[in-house]
Amino acid sequence: MLMLSLATLITLALLLGSGVWIAFSLIGTAWVALAFFSTFDPGPILASDFWGASYGWDLTALPMFIWMGEILFRSGLADNMFRGLSPWLNRIPGRLLHTNIIGSGMFAAVCGSSAATCATVGKMTLPELERRGYDSQMAIGTLASASTLGLLIPPSIMLIVYGVVTEQSISRLFMAGIGPGLMILLMFTGYLVGWALLKGDRLGLTGEDESGMSFAERLRHTWSLIPILVLIGGIIVSIYGGLASPTEAAAVGVVLSIVIARLNGQFNTTIFKDSLFAAVRTACMIAFIIAGASFLTSAMGFTQVPMQLARAIGEMGLSPTLLLIALTLLLLVMGCFLDGISLILLVTAIIMPLIEVAGFDLIWFGIYLVVVVEMSQITPPVGFNLFVIQGLTGKDIITITRATLPFFLLMLLAIAIMHLFPQIALYLPTAMTR
Repeated sequence: MLMLSLATLITLALLLGSGVWIAFSLIGTAWVALAFFSTFDPGPILASDFWGASYGWDLTALPMFIWMGEILFRSGLADNMFRGLSPWLNRIPGRLLHTNIIGSGMFAAVCGSSAATCATVGKMTLPELERRGYDSQMAIGTLASASTLGLLIPPSIMLIVYGVVTEQSISRLFMAGIGPGLMILLMFTGYLVGWALLKGDRLGLTGEDESGMSFAERLRHTWSLIPILVLIGGIIVSIYGGLASPTEAAAVGVVLSIVIARLNGQFNTTIFKDSLFAAVRTACMIAFIIAGASFLTSAMGFTQVPMQLARAIGEMGLSPTLLLIALTLLLLVMGCFLDGISLILLVTAIIMPLIEVAGFDLIWFGIYLVVVVEMSQITPPVGFNLFVIQGLTGKDIITITRATLPFFLLMLLAIAIMHLFPQIALYLPTAMTR
């Protein structure tokens, strides 16, 4: 087991370090694991996983949301969002860097996908923040980290999977995700304010200064936010009003973005074609990585390494706190090789009896599990959000990882706070059942 783990890590590090495409690196690592450490033929497994990962109704939402982001970016609507927010954020340390955190939180409540949130919000914010002179490292860190909340803030596919497998109320899980989600957003915002106070000028501000506006001018700029608010409101209403599923709402978002851009006089055939082709390129890049990650997940399943590690922890007889620490370390390691849904299915299949004996509330544990899965999204070498950011910016994975490290540590702190104060997650679902 140790030999396979080391071989997997070394192979993946060598492939990624040599500049091989991310998807090919994942495929190569999985092939080595199956060819040398199992009796299974890698070829049929690769074909099956690629076919299974290449279609699906839920996957349709990803390219549609990315296309929506491309339309917003190319038609100038993203610039309108910055123009409307800038006068109000001007006196807050960090200024428009907060748009990554706020925007990711809002979009997470719309689509429930970490990758779609990261790609869509990043397409709107990263070029504009760079143009306005903001720190690129902090822009990348806030985006990659805050976009992971797409897995926690409802609607969340991860919470649905956990609820179905453990027979817990999905509505109570959704309610339980709100408190920790808001807490993590506030922690990210607080860190950004502290960083800006230490790094910025006398007032602790960074980026382009737009002070000196009168209140009337600020209100006039705020009108620029109306199209974006209409778009987000239309998507949210279509989902929570029962008019459309999250996947169908992605198509609603594309249509609304085209209509709004057209009404603003900033949409034409060229923008339509350019946004469509750019969305196809980004979506294909992400889909290829998803297929490679699916193959690696299967390889880890066939070699039985994750199950053996989970059983080893279960046999240690640890206290609840030590068990939580050991599980967190285990899940972060396995998150380097398994996708989030596979992690949840593995834990619920093997560890759940141990969790019940230890006395953890299963609603609370579901939220904890999703937060750890979020952390795995920014954990190298296979943090999925890191790859999305790399595709958007072209920066190397080490630079992106360094930018996200402070937010990774904040999420560890959030787990500790949730353990000490479980009512952060349990208050709303408990109040709902009264």
